[in-house]
Parts: sequence; structure tokens; C-alpha cells
Amino acid sequence: MGFIEGIQYNIRGFALALRTRSLLVLGLIRFVVVLLLTLVLSGMVLYWHNEIFSMIWQMPESRWLIWLWHIVSWILTIMLMAFSMLASYLISQIFFCVFIMDYMSRITERMVLGHEAPSPHTSIFGVFFYLIRQEIPRAVIPILISVTLMVIGLFTPVSLVIIALSSVVAGVFLAWDNTDLVPARRMLPFRARLKFLKDNLFFHVGFSLLFLVPWLNILFLSFAPVGATLYYIDKEKQ
Repeated sequence: MGFIEGIQYNIRGFALALRTRSLLVLGLIRFVVVLLLTLVLSGMVLYWHNEIFSMIWQMPESRWLIWLWHIVSWILTIMLMAFSMLASYLISQIFFCVFIMDYMSRITERMVLGHEAPSPHTSIFGVFFYLIRQEIPRAVIPILISVTLMVIGLFTPVSLVIIALSSVVAGVFLAWDNTDLVPARRMLPFRARLKFLKDNLFFHVGFSLLFLVPWLNILFLSFAPVGATLYYIDKEKQ
């Protein structure tokens, strides 16, 4: 049941954001920032893809091997473009979008409860460093580990299984990155917040399902704080 709930809350939050001007604007800002960074990094990969692959494998002289060289080079380019999308998300999160996530969660909380959880700091610099500290163990480190496992998996006989599992794990932590906004703002201990992830693991798997669809994932990630906050508030009422 938790798996289906995860999908439902993600779509429910997206629908609420589309009906709420402030949430829609904030979500679109996140979407545009990540999209622009993705286009810039992907464009760089496309522009220099021959040079990048030549550092790994020099273009052969044989006509048959040249075809193979081009095929492999484009496979590598597609992979690098996928990594550029992930890098764009992490860069935007750390330096900009984590603030928007927190603000979207506050707005959603006020809409549902009539008030919001207090912030742990009053100064803007205090809030900045607090949010960054939360983001590193919650999303950045787990996603980097998942990407590393994906790369290692390419060189093993069960590469497809490892890549699939790593993608799911990365998606789960991206989902937790959103459901953890309210408890982190309420200064709950990290161990208690991690336990919430473990106790509701299937929900987070379902919530992250739409994050695994290329390009569509940028859109749903942009509005994910809304559905995740709705879920945490409803879970707290039970």
C-alpha cells in the first residue's frame, strides 16, 4: 500500500502546486534552473564528445573499427549527458534550490495546518549553512555513492541489475530529501528522521518512481516538496 501511496502523493502534490500560484512559481523556478544547467552541461558534452572519447580510445584507422568507435563514443556521450543532468540537480540544490524546497514546504504546511514549523536559525547565513548540512547526508552523499555503484556495475556481468538497483536507491534518497524537510526544520534528531525513512521505505520507493523517468523527472522533482510535505503531515496525524 505504501508504494501506491508514494505515487499518489507525488501526483497529488504536483496537482496542488499547479493550482497554487506561489507553489507553481517556485516550482517553475527550480525547473528552469535545473533545466538550464542541464542544457549547458549537456551541450558541453555534445560539443566535445569526440575529444572526450579520444582521451579514452583514439580513433582507429580501420574503417570497420571506426564504426564501432562512433557507436561506443555516442553511448558514452549519452551516459555523460545523464550524469550532467544529475550534476545539474546537485549543483542547483546546494547553491540555490534547497532554499526553494524549504520555502515550498513551509507554504504547504501553512495551507494544511495554518502554521509552519519554526526555523532553527534566524539569520539568513545560519539558515543557509543549516540547509546545506542537511542536504549533504540526505541527498548528495547517497546519490554520489549510487552513481559510483552504477559506474562500477558497467564492468560486471550483472551490470543491468546493479544499475537498476542503484537508480532505485538514488530515487529513494531523493524522495527522503523532500519528506525530511518538515522534521529537519523541527530539529528532530537525524537518527529519528532516518528511522522515518526506514519505516516508510516502500512509500519512498513509490514516491521516487516518477524521478526515474528521463526529463520528466526534472519536472516532478521541482514540485516534489509539496507532495512530500502533505504526506509527512498526514502521517503525523495518524
